[in-house]
Amino acid sequence: MPTVSGQSAIPKVDTPVNYGVVLYPYFQALDVFGSLDPLNSLAFEYHLNLYIIAATLDPVSTRPPDDENPKKSDFAQSIVPTHTFETAPPLDVLIVPGGRADQAVVDFIAKLYPSLKYLFTVCTGSGIAARAGVLDGKQATTNKMEWEKTIALRPQVTWITHARWVVDGNIWTSSGVSAGMDAMLAFIAEIYGKGHAEKISNYLEYKRHEDSKWDPFSDLYGLK
Repeated sequence: MPTVSGQSAIPKVDTPVNYGVVLYPYFQALDVFGSLDPLNSLAFEYHLNLYIIAATLDPVSTRPPDDENPKKSDFAQSIVPTHTFETAPPLDVLIVPGGRADQAVVDFIAKLYPSLKYLFTVCTGSGIAARAGVLDGKQATTNKMEWEKTIALRPQVTWITHARWVVDGNIWTSSGVSAGMDAMLAFIAEIYGKGHAEKISNYLEYKRHEDSKWDPFSDLYGLK
């Protein structure tokens, strides 16, 4: 059965060490940085490794394509990958941000998932994971503004409307954008201990939501 954030006070014995985030053009910035920043702090307490994975080693930008950039703004951020899909090292956790990924990203997730300890998605990243078939028969959630488009990608998934995040087995899916921060802090509490999550959220001066069912955005977009 799906679970919500745990209340364990001590870390599990076999804690994740190797984290990866998969990138592609026009990824959502906060999906990535909101999830990684708590881990940046956790890395002062645990030995962690981070790998940035993309199709090539060229910088990956948040800039939208021209047909979705009506003002032709030159306002974006780029990340330089450390590995390609072909050279990615073994991972314990893969983070999948939201956006419009191509089939190569989907295929990479499908290939990598069986070897992962955890899969963690933010926003419409769950739709990308769903396309890979790894969410079939599982409960998951996604961005509420993009709800109908995302759930249509894979009806084999049990999509949960009212959820800030959902945990089913070793898969964590979170709702829109900022929900990734709450879900990652819940993940840290579950895996490494509640005290670490509290310490990190206080350091970030972030008032996190600890109830996975807190979700006013479902009502805002009229989801049942």
